[in-house]
Amino acid sequence: MTAGLAIVAARRGMSVLAISMTEDLGLGTHLGVDRLGYAAQEVRPGIHALTIDRSHALDEYIRLQLHAPRIAPLGPVARGLNALADTVPGIRDIITIGKALFEARSDRWDVVIADAPPLGQVTSYLRAPTTIAGLVPVGRVRDQALLYRDQLADPQLSSLALVTTPEELPVVESLESIDPISESIQIADLITNRSLSPLGVSGKTLAELPAGPHRDAGLLHRGLHDAQRRWRTELPDGPEIPYLFGVHTPGEVAARIADHLGTEL
Repeated sequence: MTAGLAIVAARRGMSVLAISMTEDLGLGTHLGVDRLGYAAQEVRPGIHALTIDRSHALDEYIRLQLHAPRIAPLGPVARGLNALADTVPGIRDIITIGKALFEARSDRWDVVIADAPPLGQVTSYLRAPTTIAGLVPVGRVRDQALLYRDQLADPQLSSLALVTTPEELPVVESLESIDPISESIQIADLITNRSLSPLGVSGKTLAELPAGPHRDAGLLHRGLHDAQRRWRTELPDGPEIPYLFGVHTPGEVAARIADHLGTEL
């Protein structure tokens, strides 16, 4: 979905940076490269991409955000912050989301699109600036955390797109997450992915088919579609991406998702 959104923005003439906050494979393969590194690389016209590595992000945070001199020996400081990141809530998260927010303030990009972690983790990332500001009473770390918090909260600068599938557990989790997430960032859209279209065959026709794989497949599709339709009614209006049948490369999947998103956003 992140790759699809990046392609839509690039098709509209924007300079795009796509960021993976979790790992370097999924987003990269959907944008046409084997792996992503910490340095932004052009992956297709109008789109650069990178993955956030915590050790590199930590070094950059110390030098650029905390204004440590370039000649300063960062080893002991970095080791200390790494130890903090493993014990103090919010440190690891603010270093990761801080990289995305730092790039979003850069003049290099018209838009930055980050592939965030799942719902179980994303709230802690969004609350990390407030958490750190509450732990650190004064100084540059607190000032930077408050800047990040304000950047996330400003709907002119930041927004979040939730992605769900029309099934019970994902729908319930998404709906329960809307209020907690909205405390930190505006939710721009709730995108429904892997949505089945009606089969186009009546129940009477299915019942008249002889027993076998065709009848079984038709009944399965009809049952899944009915279940999805029930859960879609629980969701607010938003873009709907169809289930992509057949064998597709990751790049083809991203392009087809972009085709659908481009007509709905």
